[in-house]
Amino acid sequence: MFESAFSWSLPSHLFTVSAWSANCTPADPMSCSSDLVQPGHETAASPPGTPFSWTDITYLLHEHRVSWGYYIARGTNVRCEDDPVACALQGPSVGTPTIWNPLPNFSTVHDNDQLGNIQEVDAFYTAAKDGTLPAVSWIVSDGDLSEHPPRSIAVGQAFVTSLVNAVMQGPEWDSSAIFVTWDDWGGFYDHVVPPRVDPNGHGLRVPGLLISPWAKPGFIDHQMLSFDAYLKLIEDLFLNGQRLNPATDGRPDPRPVVREELLILGNLLAEFDFAQEPLPPLVLSDHTSPGPASLAGT
Repeated sequence: MFESAFSWSLPSHLFTVSAWSANCTPADPMSCSSDLVQPGHETAASPPGTPFSWTDITYLLHEHRVSWGYYIARGTNVRCEDDPVACALQGPSVGTPTIWNPLPNFSTVHDNDQLGNIQEVDAFYTAAKDGTLPAVSWIVSDGDLSEHPPRSIAVGQAFVTSLVNAVMQGPEWDSSAIFVTWDDWGGFYDHVVPPRVDPNGHGLRVPGLLISPWAKPGFIDHQMLSFDAYLKLIEDLFLNGQRLNPATDGRPDPRPVVREELLILGNLLAEFDFAQEPLPPLVLSDHTSPGPASLAGT
């Protein structure tokens, strides 16, 4: 699973919901141009100065009357870790920062009155328990839960486990597919050179997991995949194959390529077997004890 762009967290999250990372003149989608460094003039220390005016997947979901939710953890962000000078001047901020939570700054979300779909993660737990989850959901962490250095990896893993458990223990497990990935990683080595699919990507590989009663047990997917595959799956399942394509989606923007249509991109449906007996829930403890330490020479 490749990052969609060789960059940092914000472009990765933008690609996850829109297949592009850009800078724009306010309210003009055709003014947008690719930017993998400071889309929206965003930094880790400040909110974006301009809106994300190009088309994101929530625009098509709204047009097709498909329910969606974007759930954010409500805690501390990473600003003080990334920019201690700004933090000292302005004080630490609270909540999921824009670099992981870009949807509130998309023009389409405002124009379609969809800001209410962006909620705190407590609403996800409630919806999972009540069987009222939207058709498409995204969940992003805050700084404390993010596994972002120097945060605890164990705390982040416990958070993800609690989310999966909530779905498994709810009434909608039999129709659920949960995808887990990371927006980037802290290393600089990978023996597989990312394919160059357009001027913006791809980036380094990250883990990608599927958890579902319809997942092929023990299956390892060898297709070429990126975050764009998540959009492709949403479009195929809920939008009759409609792509984020400026020529056909009713809202033109000058994105360099329609990522979901690239022949190199695999299809996540290959990871499912809808003819098998559905797999039962496997509820795990979200606070497991660590295993024994490895010993040198063994």
